[in-house]
Amino acid sequence: MTLDYRAEPTTAAPPVVDVPPVAARTRRRFRVPRPVRRLAGPVLVLAAWALVCATGLVGPQVLPAPWSVLGAGWDLAVSGKLWFHLSASLERVGLGLVLGVVLGTALAVASGFARVGEDLIDSTVQLFKSVPHVALVPLLIVWFGINQEPRIILITAGVFVPVYINTFSAIRGVDRDLVEAAKAFGATRRMLVTQVVLPGALPGFLVGLRFALAAAWLSLVFAETINTNQGLGYLMSLAQTLLQTDVMMFTILTYAVIGLLSYALVKGLEHRLLRWRNGYEGA
Repeated sequence: MTLDYRAEPTTAAPPVVDVPPVAARTRRRFRVPRPVRRLAGPVLVLAAWALVCATGLVGPQVLPAPWSVLGAGWDLAVSGKLWFHLSASLERVGLGLVLGVVLGTALAVASGFARVGEDLIDSTVQLFKSVPHVALVPLLIVWFGINQEPRIILITAGVFVPVYINTFSAIRGVDRDLVEAAKAFGATRRMLVTQVVLPGALPGFLVGLRFALAAAWLSLVFAETINTNQGLGYLMSLAQTLLQTDVMMFTILTYAVIGLLSYALVKGLEHRLLRWRNGYEGA
């Protein structure tokens, strides 16, 4: 008997394996929505705050209860004082933010694209960065008096530094191979700047914008101590003088809410402007 090696081997059909019920339950496991998870931390802090106040561990003059703080905020809103002071602060921050972003971006582009610009600008900015901008308050009062100008300049100085540093670093951090490849395909200098370098530096600019928003509100607190009678900083100083801890806490919470809204604004810009980036988003 001879074996026919050309014959097709016969194999048995693989057994059908059922999916275990545990795996099926794992796939159908309920997942908490991410916005709810992100709110869990602030809610826990608020609950701990309310518990400490309700049990009387801390007196109301030291730490007012959340409902007392909300009551003080409601009184300020009904009387119109909250909107008066909030609008004044928003106007100062908005103007200082625009001036700081424009100035920081322009100087970062000038020093990032040309070595001559770097030699003339970067060392001066690094020297200015070493000086806390809030230390300029006495000089600004001497130079500009107690009008609106020193407050705007102080906020602009706080915004300018993070925007410049992050934008300049992002421009110099663009991959050289991308630039050389664009040149090889015949890209002009204008196309190189607008289609390669600036889009590559955009993530760094947005990081600088995040720091700039935080610096703007921090600068505002110092700016509104310069002999003013309007603004959230003035409202907090007045509440401190009158020992109104509930008003002080409400002002701090107002700063926190505005900070979260600013962060959400930048995140929205990142989502809209950086759709092309396929970055790691966590496990």
